[in-house]
Amino acid sequence: MDEAHALAAFAALSQETRLRIVRLLVSAGPEGMAAGAIGEALAASSSRLSFHLSQLEHAGLIQSQREGRSIRYSARYESLSGLIAFLMRDCCQGRPEVCAPAVNALAACCQTP
Repeated sequence: MDEAHALAAFAALSQETRLRIVRLLVSAGPEGMAAGAIGEALAASSSRLSFHLSQLEHAGLIQSQREGRSIRYSARYESLSGLIAFLMRDCCQGRPEVCAPAVNALAACCQTP
């Protein structure tokens, strides 16, 4: 991920509803969620939700797929991983203890029970 894409992603994530949408879709897994279910989970009106989903899709953080009359949204994990890698790329500078807390937190959430 380059700096321009990272800036677009951070701009999209800097709004509370959009951050909640991304976190919800990450939790939903690769199958994602229908737009209506996202709206219900966040108690957001359809017009407001549509605006936020559009902004996130434009930033490359989520993707949509039409399923009949509804639209299903899912997180773009490769983009989110790229954003994390962008942030962490120069983290250690030869000192792994600097990045260790972030790496350990990520490892802990990815462990299977």
